[in-house]
Amino acid sequence: MDTIKYYSKESLEQLKEELKQLESVERPRISAAIAEARDKGDLSENAEYDAAKEAQGMLELKIAKLKNLVANARILDESKIDVSKILIYSKVQVKNLQNNAVMSYTLVPESESDLKSGKISVTSPIAKALIGKQKGETVEVKVPVGIIKLEIMDVTR
Repeated sequence: MDTIKYYSKESLEQLKEELKQLESVERPRISAAIAEARDKGDLSENAEYDAAKEAQGMLELKIAKLKNLVANARILDESKIDVSKILIYSKVQVKNLQNNAVMSYTLVPESESDLKSGKISVTSPIAKALIGKQKGETVEVKVPVGIIKLEIMDVTR
């Protein structure tokens, strides 16, 4: 059974662009490499041919996976997200109660996570602890160094 995954409109467009690149640029390039290697003679001892065929197999697998992702992708309408509680695409400001550090995160699908830009996966321990909570609540998050307590300072979209 294929899994439906939710994406922002921009992320889904990036997936479609990558698929288009693989099908219209990479696939013909590998076909040409196979043809060139085949023209060099005996295929039984032709390492170039073997490498090109292997690359073709890997590319076709990647194309099939991307097609499947795109076919099962759904765009999440961010305007319909309830901001009274923390959900996917919520922007959350939390305060670490041990050291009073304030951090801001946006909870995103796994495929869009980027810690440097403050986007954490909804499958991360912090996000799992925050999902469904509201501004003012305190959560405990089990992390590799122990348990941290976070106070939810603000929730926006």
